[in-house]
Amino acid sequence: LQEVAEVRGLGVVGIGIGGTEPTYPPELFIDVFHAARELGFRTSAHAGEAAGAASVWTAVHSLQVDRIGHGTRAAEDEELLDYLVEHRIPLEMCPISNLRTGVVRTIEEHPIRKFFDRGILVTLNTDDPKMFGSSLAEELTLLSERLGFSGRELQTILLNGITASFLPEPEKDSLRRSFLADPAWAL
Repeated sequence: LQEVAEVRGLGVVGIGIGGTEPTYPPELFIDVFHAARELGFRTSAHAGEAAGAASVWTAVHSLQVDRIGHGTRAAEDEELLDYLVEHRIPLEMCPISNLRTGVVRTIEEHPIRKFFDRGILVTLNTDDPKMFGSSLAEELTLLSERLGFSGRELQTILLNGITASFLPEPEKDSLRRSFLADPAWAL
């Protein structure tokens, strides 16, 4: 963290954790995340993929993260889903990765539709494109063809990505305007 703090002026704006949740649970990183926030970093934690909803609760309460990587298993806890909606905590959803790692057996079992319909701020991500052989275009196609997301809904998910980004608000606003002005979105 101290080494990263030294290059903060070069575009490093946040920190995150990922990996095997049962072996390296969020609780191990409470002090690091506290120090990161003190240094002005934004934070994200991989939680609720391999471990259950309790992992997401810990990341939210103990690490006080800005975003949750995956969060798939948050679907197991209705109170947690309400909390994510109320506090507008983004979930970085990665359906193809979740399929390939066996977190969900089929795309139809993936909770992204449930989360979106509930009002959770879901974003769409590739996780690790090289490892999982995926692209954002394939993720979008999967949501459209297999989960019935409309063009307008996919647009909302992509705009959620801007909202959940760690950009300053004026840059987010500019990016949103540019995105919406693109003729490809004449829905």
